[in-house]
Amino acid sequence: MLETVIAPSLLSADFGRLAEEVRDVVEAGADWIHFDVMDNHYVPNLTVGPLVCEAIRPHTKAVIDVHLMIEPVDSLVPAFAKAGADIITFHCEASRHIDRTLQLIHSEGCKAGLVFNPATPLDYLDYVIDKVDMVLLMSVNPGFGGQSFIESAIDKISAMRAKLDDYEKRTGRAIRLEVDGGIKTTNIARVAEAGADTFVAGSAIYGKKSPAGYKEVIAAMKAAVASVR
Repeated sequence: MLETVIAPSLLSADFGRLAEEVRDVVEAGADWIHFDVMDNHYVPNLTVGPLVCEAIRPHTKAVIDVHLMIEPVDSLVPAFAKAGADIITFHCEASRHIDRTLQLIHSEGCKAGLVFNPATPLDYLDYVIDKVDMVLLMSVNPGFGGQSFIESAIDKISAMRAKLDDYEKRTGRAIRLEVDGGIKTTNIARVAEAGADTFVAGSAIYGKKSPAGYKEVIAAMKAAVASVR
């Protein structure tokens, strides 16, 4: 089992103090920074682009996990790679040629991930699993922070975990399983028990409004995961 990763989502951060928010949350124990990109086309919201990613890159050595909720995808992959992304994930439905997009991300020097919405079938993965470094399962419908966890995601996490374990058994290569949406201290243990190893949390962490609060929540999340792994 891969080590636990807590990745606070900047979607819930104070954008007026973004660099400070990045530094504070990493110092509080965050492992990655989750960077949500929305285009008001694929999802009904508009957030940030490569320039903001480039602006925060000097403020942390933590992995920047760029989640593209945009359509089309390919035109912005090189820009985010240049801006400092370490991992770039995109939604199955947002690329006409998933295999090609995964290859593009790798060619730009980043790890590549495929994102599944709550109603997206898992068999998209079957034909490209050899090119995927991480799978991201959405436990809310994408577009807005602060939504409630969709309970049916637990079964989907378990099913994906079985797929990834079977692949690792056959090839020796481990693929991360990330979950994003409504993750809190009260449900993260169940999400981990179902098979996730990487957890995106926005309002649950940044809602605490202080570095001490961030540290308390991140520590509680890691302890909850450790209790079931």
